[in-house]
Amino acid sequence: MQGGGGGVEQQPMQMVLRVKHPTSSSALGGDEEEAGEGSSRSALSVFKAKEEQIERRKMEVREKVFAHLGRVEEESKRLAFIRQELEGMADPTRKEVESIRKRIDTVNRQLKPLGKSCVKKEKEYKEVLEAYNEKSKEKALLVNRLIELVSESERMRMKKLEELNKTVDSLY
Repeated sequence: MQGGGGGVEQQPMQMVLRVKHPTSSSALGGDEEEAGEGSSRSALSVFKAKEEQIERRKMEVREKVFAHLGRVEEESKRLAFIRQELEGMADPTRKEVESIRKRIDTVNRQLKPLGKSCVKKEKEYKEVLEAYNEKSKEKALLVNRLIELVSESERMRMKKLEELNKTVDSLY
């Protein structure tokens, strides 16, 4: 764009410079001055036309650039919105996962001493249960022995009573 338009820009400027240069107007004669004025006017109008054309092209390019910038801004806003939505979608899950992991760690820390306590209590329970069972057996043996003794004692007393009763009956 600049390569082709650059040459066009320089040519009218050189013409204007020639026209405005003091040596060129003083060297020209009267008729040549009028011809010079006409050519300088046409060069000036060509220059103005080229400048207007350049200005129009510049405005077209500017409008295109602003249109692109507008689209880029819209796309940037859309991308920012999409990114925000994605982060919003990930956040609740991530926060919930972190919360659950922290709770798991807390429960795990609480489980360790409880597990140790449980093992200790189970061991104590087994020991106490074994002691209880032993004492229950011992009690059962003692109760059986007591029943035997009481039964034997009753038999012996009944026997003694019968003997005494016979002795009393023989006295009459």
